[in-house]
Amino acid sequence: MLSILTANYENEYKILIEFSDHKKGKVDLEDFIINGKIKPFKELENIEKFKQFQVDYTLKWNDELDLAPEYLYFKAFENDSKLQKQFHEWGYI
Repeated sequence: MLSILTANYENEYKILIEFSDHKKGKVDLEDFIINGKIKPFKELENIEKFKQFQVDYTLKWNDELDLAPEYLYFKAFENDSKLQKQFHEWGYI
């Protein structure tokens, strides 16, 4: 099962994540937060709130806001041609 080992804030809405398969990738969540349709995540437009994430299997900001490790993996490696089949199976493409 995929999970997050470490996550470090980079800048703006970017986070460098190491996943349980030991791949590291940078996730840019700006579009998801600024233009996304999931209203609870709008509070993370405040960059200081965005920086307050924790790693607990996935990224979470509080008891109500978290993102699945699979989604974050997709965002980190969405252009990797070797992973397209997996992303399709997960329903992201």
